[in-house]
Amino acid sequence: MTDCSDNDIEVLDDMSVMDESLFDGSVYESDEGDDVYFDNVEAGSSNKKSYQVDFISHSTQDLQDTQDKQINQVSSVLGLQNIEAAALLRYFQWNKEKLFERYTEAPDKVMKSAGLKSISEPSSTSSTTTTTSNSLPLKRVKHQYTCEICFDDDADMEFTALNCGHHFCNTCYEHYLRQKILEEGESRRIQCPQDQCHMVVDEHTISKLVDNKIKLRYDRLLNRTFVDDNDAFRWCPSPDCEYAVECHIPSVSLISTIPTVECGQGHKFCFGCSLSDHQPAVCSLVKKWLQKCKDDSETANWISAHTKDCPKCQSAIEKNGGCNHMTCRKCRYEFCWVCMGPWTEHRSSYYACNRFDEKSGTNARENQAKSRASLERYLHYYNRFANHEQSAKLDQDLYKKTERKMQEMQETSDLSWIEVQFLKKAVDVTVECRMTLKWTYAFAFYLEKSHQTEIFEDNQRDLEMATEQLSELLDKPLDEENITQLRQNVLDKTVYVKQRREILLDDTLNGLQEGRWKFFIEL
Repeated sequence: MTDCSDNDIEVLDDMSVMDESLFDGSVYESDEGDDVYFDNVEAGSSNKKSYQVDFISHSTQDLQDTQDKQINQVSSVLGLQNIEAAALLRYFQWNKEKLFERYTEAPDKVMKSAGLKSISEPSSTSSTTTTTSNSLPLKRVKHQYTCEICFDDDADMEFTALNCGHHFCNTCYEHYLRQKILEEGESRRIQCPQDQCHMVVDEHTISKLVDNKIKLRYDRLLNRTFVDDNDAFRWCPSPDCEYAVECHIPSVSLISTIPTVECGQGHKFCFGCSLSDHQPAVCSLVKKWLQKCKDDSETANWISAHTKDCPKCQSAIEKNGGCNHMTCRKCRYEFCWVCMGPWTEHRSSYYACNRFDEKSGTNARENQAKSRASLERYLHYYNRFANHEQSAKLDQDLYKKTERKMQEMQETSDLSWIEVQFLKKAVDVTVECRMTLKWTYAFAFYLEKSHQTEIFEDNQRDLEMATEQLSELLDKPLDEENITQLRQNVLDKTVYVKQRREILLDDTLNGLQEGRWKFFIEL
């Protein structure tokens, strides 16, 4: 692990041109003055850091194409229609290996379980009705059908029946499908309307019976089930974002990896728990920390540290005045706040409040001291956690100020709009580091004290100092005469801050995978 001292910070501040090896695709100014701006490192590329994971972002169309590819593959291998292959894949939650294995062993059983017509089962559709596939809308030709929902048998009505042979008029069928799709949000296994019938209504039948609005909703639900059923896919948790991310990280790896991914709209989140990026804390630690912050356990800690129990009824009492003569509001018992003895003894020859009773006083004082120490430790880490969270939110306001500063800089210098983008990127880096620092305090709260802990805290300190310095640079008012120097200082500091973050995350991840970190909780 690399460590940098305060002297390193000053050296970097004074550098006019930095070594290219420090940038890793970030910002580099060549001797000719050409700028190479911060390009995000693609996961899976040769520039991938040790704390990054491989992932692929998928749009809605990408998801549909992926499904079609798998459906065509299964259809080709098993010799089935695409509609049947799609139903089988959804039944097996898109696990092709499991599907092939089960189908090879007992094809009829698999087809029946998935709500499809068995391979050896003849179609129940009468020869006097027209049909071209497993299930299509049927128009009565010679036979008189009766709808099994409305019991109408009008000769001009059109009926639909699956291979199970249960006939329903198209009006009732459409109403049934509308309710299933719009109201119940069902798409994967919409079954025949007949009670106790498990035949699945296929996509072709649904397309024939419903209007475009319902069909669009149906297709979206199918896409959602594809992602929900597949452990390697997650929907982006950002509101109204329809991108999904594919990442092949097994759940057992989540105790030593923080799989931060990014959707096609630039939203970063953790693939393991779908929360916002929380590097360097693993998902289970984040869950415990957030629960601790919400829990009433800390309220109980405060009560234990700042209140005492009535010696008679055990009600919690807080001292709200200078007098030590306490009267419990619940049972009206009078006692001394200092020694917890009866107040009556404090007006007689039995007064002994000034004497310490080793046996009775030690445990109570030790327990209260422990509660107070535990509370102070928690507040130390929580206050810093909350401070960086709040600072990151306030830094969001910097974007508007920065945009105005960029316009002003462009007007008062010979810099182009592209050349002043370094300011926006500096704000991006600042906010990103704030969020990383925020979670370092949750991580540190559960760490057991050791030499490794001191190394972590040193990296944390260096990143915190560098982030504050960059934030101060961004807050400075624009001086027209020093624009060139300001630009160079911001570029240098931005790169240094990014480097410090990478060092911290890299060392933390390696420590997790090597088992160097010891926690006083079970992850």
